[in-house]
Amino acid sequence: MKYYEIDFHIKPTTDGHTDYEMIVQNTRDIIAALAGETGFETFEDTEDGMKGYVQTCLFDRDALDMAIATVPFDSVRVTYEINEAEDKDWNEAWENEGFEPIAIGERCVIHDGRHLPTSNSYDISIEIDARLAFGTGNHETTRMVAGTLLATDMDGKKMLDCGCGTGILGIIALKCGAKRAVGYDIDEWSVDNARHNAVINRVDDRFCSMLGDASILDSIGERFDIVTANINRNILLNDMSAFRSVMNDGAALVISGFYCEDMDILKTKASELGLTLSQTSESNGWACMMFRVGQ
Repeated sequence: MKYYEIDFHIKPTTDGHTDYEMIVQNTRDIIAALAGETGFETFEDTEDGMKGYVQTCLFDRDALDMAIATVPFDSVRVTYEINEAEDKDWNEAWENEGFEPIAIGERCVIHDGRHLPTSNSYDISIEIDARLAFGTGNHETTRMVAGTLLATDMDGKKMLDCGCGTGILGIIALKCGAKRAVGYDIDEWSVDNARHNAVINRVDDRFCSMLGDASILDSIGERFDIVTANINRNILLNDMSAFRSVMNDGAALVISGFYCEDMDILKTKASELGLTLSQTSESNGWACMMFRVGQ
């Protein structure tokens, strides 16, 4: 397959900002989330930004420009250049690298097939073959949502994961006692990868992943006890009503993928839909919020 290499440049708009390094990293995360929604498959950091890779047949410059324009970057300016990438098997290159085991609290460890945990003290061990999909537990937002699920009674519950990536959150829910997990993603790579990871974790008999966006919820015909969405702020605001429409009475909505300063606007939106904030967590400027129906 032929790929474009998109070289994103992140430049400060003001001098001497004390948190500039964190702002750049947060901007990288936002760009990765937005570009991932337009077909990008993998990213790597550079000195002044990041590079993203997308199949030439899937690249939509207008969609990328519109996605970037939705984010008000106050302290940086984002530009990019388009080049043809070196012709090689990007999936194989990523898989040869893999990732080191990642602990989620004291109960759960996430690892790939090459880097096994050195300790047997974890109750839950999850193997993730990421294959370019988002969600290994390395990012703060994934860890916070995963930690929230681990601390929630999942026994016999039905769980929905919106933007499932590798399927990691659904797999955690199932290993914590959920009876069924459904995930959807707009990226075909992610949908296939989530199914694959459900198989290698032996929960595929209770797991389903589907291709689509929040509009797919109209046709699912199910209601859920736990809904998770680790997506950017604008998509959360746009899709939250769809999440609410498939939630049972007393169900929980766990969201992340946004900054702490975005919490108020998301809380207001949730309140308009009859959702009550029950807990929050923060990590390195990122936030996670849990809401309940009817409380």
